[in-house]
Amino acid sequence: MLIRPATAADAPGIAAIWNPVIRDTLVTFNPVEKTEGEIAQTIAARAALNQPFLVAVDGAAQVAGFATYFQFRAGLGYARAMEHTILLAPWAWGKGVGRRLMTALEDHGRKAGISCLIGGVSGSNPAGIAFHAAIGFVETGRLPRTGYKFGRFHDLVLMQKLL
Repeated sequence: MLIRPATAADAPGIAAIWNPVIRDTLVTFNPVEKTEGEIAQTIAARAALNQPFLVAVDGAAQVAGFATYFQFRAGLGYARAMEHTILLAPWAWGKGVGRRLMTALEDHGRKAGISCLIGGVSGSNPAGIAFHAAIGFVETGRLPRTGYKFGRFHDLVLMQKLL
């Protein structure tokens, strides 16, 4: 499995992972699917800000997962705190792909002088909470009833790893 920077050509593979998660799960509270064009724009925008957008690809160049980070909150005071997103294709679960993507994000962050990575994990996503805990993130806050999806409210769990 190769971890590399994403390009606009990866947008269809990223959309094939991201949109079912948006549409069918509580991993994200966002109900609006991403277009390939929006994904390509996000990749370019992150690159312009020296914020990585990485993909894991198999030997056939099929996207197995992606990870990226972006400034946690607006303003210069938060310029060294980054929130990340990581998603994998179901066929890539349990194969170490997520760990490799997160290691690459962390390495990039350390080189860029980032102080921490923050994950905003749905409280209705116990696998996401467990994954983050297993790679050294700690729960730093829980915001009750912050997200709304599928006709009900869900907690947002903030998890942080100091770099």
